[in-house]
Amino acid sequence: MRSLIIASTSTIHGSDYLEYLLDELSIHFKSCEEILFIPYARPGGITHNEYTEKASEAFKKIGKSLKGIHEFEDPKKAIYDAKGIFVGGGNTFVLVNQLYKNDILTAIKSVVENGTPYLGTSAGSNICGLTMNTTNDMPIVYPPSFKTIGFVPFNINPHYLDPNPDSTHMGETRETRIKEFHAYNTPPVIGLREGSWISVENNNISLKGIYKARIFEHNKDPYEISTEADLSFLT
Repeated sequence: MRSLIIASTSTIHGSDYLEYLLDELSIHFKSCEEILFIPYARPGGITHNEYTEKASEAFKKIGKSLKGIHEFEDPKKAIYDAKGIFVGGGNTFVLVNQLYKNDILTAIKSVVENGTPYLGTSAGSNICGLTMNTTNDMPIVYPPSFKTIGFVPFNINPHYLDPNPDSTHMGETRETRIKEFHAYNTPPVIGLREGSWISVENNNISLKGIYKARIFEHNKDPYEISTEADLSFLT
């Protein structure tokens, strides 16, 4: 049975790293003493060790230990042996490039489809969609493909921001960029606001957390969907 938490962000304003999700994570990873952490996205260019240490501090609060995949000689074996998996946020291009380099995308998909609980935040959530084409990140490296895992039948835009009518910023809004995506692609996109996440339990996909999500479908006007809503219709 699949069990995933696909979160917009690891940190909401005014809280510590993963603090807003810890109650959920204690349930989500209840059968895991140690969780495999994939720190490849390296936010701000920090090292894998630094990132793993930061994530470990959060999981200690719920009595869980974390071990970084970079600490294993064989990353693919580490995936297959893992009792739980957490893919952290950062730069999606860097993350996807390293996942392809180590040839572990298929391994992650296999174990999660067979019941290994998965947590993704930000970039780690982007890879749960069909492609990484709706990431917000700068293309600082060039992965072999933009195709990702496809745990859900749509794309994800984490950290979704609504247009600010009082802003003097003249650049593109998130909504504009997603419309540009739909000029060339047809999969739905969910704009996932910070403080909300997607829950996947087997074939049930639903919105959780504080805020509504904004749904973008090809050749349709965008619309809002409330928390606790079923997302399984987005195909």
